[in-house]
Amino acid sequence: MEKRVAVVFDSAGTLLHMYRVAKEMSTGSIIEDVQTTLLVAQEKYRALVVLRTSLDELGGCEPDMELHEFINTYGIDLGISCSSSPFHIDDVYDIIRKNRTKVSDINDVVGLVRGRCPHVFYLAAGLIVDSREDMVPYVLSTGGQVYSNTSETIRILRELGADIYIASGDDAQNLSTLASSLDISMKDVFPVATTRDKERIVRDLKKSYDKVLMVGDGMNDILALRAADVGILTSQQGDERPQVLRDAADINISNIIDVVDIIKKIDDFITL
Repeated sequence: MEKRVAVVFDSAGTLLHMYRVAKEMSTGSIIEDVQTTLLVAQEKYRALVVLRTSLDELGGCEPDMELHEFINTYGIDLGISCSSSPFHIDDVYDIIRKNRTKVSDINDVVGLVRGRCPHVFYLAAGLIVDSREDMVPYVLSTGGQVYSNTSETIRILRELGADIYIASGDDAQNLSTLASSLDISMKDVFPVATTRDKERIVRDLKKSYDKVLMVGDGMNDILALRAADVGILTSQQGDERPQVLRDAADINISNIIDVVDIIKKIDDFITL
């Protein structure tokens, strides 16, 4: 009997090496190489929000335009990437309206990422909202480049008969660029996936596959790592990972290519 295996990858920090920048709104301080999911996880009432918009469009706006005006004027959609407590998207819009976050704040972090990563694969922007304080404590930007061995890893996994999926907090526009470069169909890509979405995706795939592997690197992957038949935590990004995240994984790796060896060692695995 043929065995079916699915491998679900996070994108940022897993398939892509990321450069992340945050601006602390209370002080104006810039924090480089920040772990954005940890900024959410360290407080109970926070959410990481993705701006679903062209950053070129953002750059063409008046710098002093308040973010809620930009969102209303251009009909910008927001997505909740992860949260440390239940959040509704209407709550996010309310918090942004109550704050004086400006387009210039977003441009500050986006400009820094562009300067540090001139050959960036894709670029995204967002913010962290806090429902207890009714505030925007941070605005964020991230840029990523595909790891040198990502394409080879995906190619070999396919040759072994595994089906490949991406479940990520990033938006569809950025993920479509990544998926296209790796020859992954967008029907197998789940954009703006929250921590619980990733867990649900893994559990749903387990109904159709003999084995489901989850490969991730951040706190927003923790439930999916636990739900998978094999949870794989990668530290290729180089950031320190909290012990609770390490404990959630069955296997810790330092290079994405190691997923190939893990697939080969799965009991009774045979190619399709």
